[in-house]
Amino acid sequence: MPFDDQRKIAVVGVGAVGASSAYAMMISGLIDELVLVDINRERAEGEAMDLAHGASFIKPIKIYVGEYEDCRDADLIIFSAGVPQKPGETRLDLVFKNLEVLKQALPRCIDRNSDTILLMVTNPVDVLTYAALRLTDLPPDRVIGSGTVLDSSRFRYLISEHCRVEARNIHAYVVGEHGDTEVPLWSLANIAGFSVQDFCCQRGVPCLDQEAITRRVREAAYEVIARKGATYYAVGLAVKRICESILRDENSILTVSGLIDGEYGISDVCLSLPSIVNRRGRVRILPVPMSAEEEEALRHSAAALKEIQQRLDLTPLPRKEHRDFLPPGYEYREFTGYH
Repeated sequence: MPFDDQRKIAVVGVGAVGASSAYAMMISGLIDELVLVDINRERAEGEAMDLAHGASFIKPIKIYVGEYEDCRDADLIIFSAGVPQKPGETRLDLVFKNLEVLKQALPRCIDRNSDTILLMVTNPVDVLTYAALRLTDLPPDRVIGSGTVLDSSRFRYLISEHCRVEARNIHAYVVGEHGDTEVPLWSLANIAGFSVQDFCCQRGVPCLDQEAITRRVREAAYEVIARKGATYYAVGLAVKRICESILRDENSILTVSGLIDGEYGISDVCLSLPSIVNRRGRVRILPVPMSAEEEEALRHSAAALKEIQQRLDLTPLPRKEHRDFLPPGYEYREFTGYH
């Protein structure tokens, strides 16, 4: 579907993350049509009703519950469906179960002949972005993950708190995996052209403890989850920001996840690097300069992701409908942890 004045977004999986993303998109005023899709139709209906009841406070928008096939003419599909992690399960266990969800849902959601962009949000987002790319055989610029857009915002927030400056004035990126091996790029972080440490000197505040802030960025999701059970507001805003750049053709630089093909000696893996995002998706990776230590950490992050994805069956999907959506024995809910 070509981009035109009627903008449609589909949200697949309307648990906490999907519903928060839908809410952020609704109040943004960027879209005309919002379809919610979930295996639990009653839950989706409740979310659609709750959102629609705010119609008099926002720009006109059509909000409704649909089937997977209703995603095929969407400008953007936000994929936030998955199976939650249970006590005693490993991250790899989660990968296998959510891969099965992808295999069942994507053939019904995706029309290869359309210009739909698939935005993966389900975790582990980098591995599942790679899986979605290989399973659908869509162009790499149209299969992207939310990546470290949220992590980069956390990084900027913590710097802003220490330096006592507004977070939007900070340029700082987190790259690599959205997870334990992510890499904050301290060598590039700057405020008004000053390095962070130089800005601290100019401002008269103590120098930053980079190791402590790096740890807080990496552990931020665990800290939130320990207190309230899940993270969803900030990731919903991150999803909105990515969609905004796409729908408005902004050419924004965002650390979305996508296929890497030779940058920094890395290939055949999806991870996050600063990239130009516009109506065609993730159109260009920016090979930003890094310190030797940061490059080494990025390659370590890529290796950790590859080790997982090499264990997956990523045979391209047939173009047919799947009625049995769930892996046998699994309870379906939208995955909300580890953002």
